[in-house]
Order: sequence, then structure tokens, then C-alpha cells
Amino acid sequence: MNRITAGRRRPLARYAVLLLALGLLGFTYTLAAPTSDRADAAIASGRADDVAEGKKLFEQSCSSCHGLNAEGVEDRGPSLVGVGAAAVDFQVSSGRMPLSNPGAQAPRKDPAPWVNEDTVRQLAAYVQSLGGGPTVPTADQVDPAKGDPAKGGELFRANCIQCHNFTGEGGALTQGKYAPPLYPASPTQIYEAMITGPQAMPVFNDSIITPEQKRDMIAYIVGVREQRDPGGADLGRIGPVTEGLVAWIVGISLLCLAAIWITAKRRQAQ
Repeated sequence: MNRITAGRRRPLARYAVLLLALGLLGFTYTLAAPTSDRADAAIASGRADDVAEGKKLFEQSCSSCHGLNAEGVEDRGPSLVGVGAAAVDFQVSSGRMPLSNPGAQAPRKDPAPWVNEDTVRQLAAYVQSLGGGPTVPTADQVDPAKGDPAKGGELFRANCIQCHNFTGEGGALTQGKYAPPLYPASPTQIYEAMITGPQAMPVFNDSIITPEQKRDMIAYIVGVREQRDPGGADLGRIGPVTEGLVAWIVGISLLCLAAIWITAKRRQAQ
């Protein structure tokens, strides 16, 4: 006991205890972590070999704007470290990337010839392995049949109509940007847009809108775009402004023409 007490008073004893504590902490963390970040990324985004294939695709098609290590290139493309597989799947599957022409916003277009389900999965797995981030949602998370369109409509009107209008037609924003129409977007792309915040869109993470609520919103959007307009022309479904404008221009014009016609008839009768 005296020897132990005497050893504690030596100058190097405190450093030895600190190193021992750090070693135990690292050992405990290693046991607690089931897999590495890269393995988790590969499993979340596809097969284990997708990361290697995705790196080849990235170097061929994306590195000129985003850098060889996805660190970004000034005035050409942002860093992709930490954006996650969901962002890649959204941008590439919708044809926004690779970007054909620089501008205020990347428009939706037909995907590049090399883009298919396998290449998108591989590219997403590689980007996910660089720093984590939102992963591609599962089929259950984006299934409109499992959502509540009534609740989704309330959430959509509270969070989305300012830019996308009541029915998802989209609209103009500032500095040349715009909120795109939601009709061409798949349920997966709608979910991915909410969790990644592309372009001018804010990010709606799970603490703001839960996965169940996102599914409800998808159910509402899908339901609205499948609706028909048996009463006549939909006028773009932009809302009462367009309807009122058409009523004034068409309605009052017809009334004026009718008044002119009646007056002309009376003059001929005299």
C-alpha cells in the first residue's frame, strides 16, 4: 500500500492515468460502434461495392465542378461532403445534375444518358461515404397509400403554399429563382427535397416535420395532382387571383360587347 501511495505522487503518474483513461474510452467506443461510417453509408445506400463504383462515376462526371474529393470548386460547384445520398438521388434522378448551363437555378430536365437506377445508387453511396448525411427514404416512408391526405393538406398549407401554391403548381421567387411544380416529382423526390433543401428550399428535418407527416404531405400532393376539373378550365390552379382576372377581363369584355350590340340594334330600329 505504501508503494502504491508513493507511486501516485510521482510526476509521471498523472499522465499515465490520463493515457489509461483515454485508452479505455477509445476501447469502449470501438466496442459500442457496430460498424464504421463507410460501412454504414454503403449499407444505407446500396451494396458494399457501390462506393467504389460510385467513385469512378463521380470522377468521370462530377469532379470537374465538385472537385476530385468532392471538396467543391470555387464559382463552379459546392462541396458535397455531408450532403448525403438523398441529395444525390434527388439532383441526379431529376436531371438537375449534371448541370448543363450555369444559372440562378438548376432546372428539371431529362436525366443524362448514363443515369439509371444502378448508377444513381452507386453515386449516392459514394457521396454518402464522404461524410454521412440524409439517406434515401425507404418505400414505406414515401408510400402515399399509407399517408393521411387531410393531415398532409394542413401541413402543406402551413409550410409550402407560400412558394408552391395550394396545389403544387410552383411560382416565381427572387433573383431569378423559382419554386418548381411538384407534378413531375416522384414521392421519393418530394421526400428527398424536404430533407435536403435543394436550391432556395429550406430543410424540413425530422424534428420539424416527422417522417409520418412527410408521408401525409406526399399523400396530399399525389391526391391533388390526380384530381380532375369537371367544372371547366383549371386556369393553372393558381388560385383566386387568376380566376378574378379572367372574370374581369372576359366577363366585363362580354358585357361591353353586349351593350354595344344592343345600342347598335336600337339605332338601326330608329
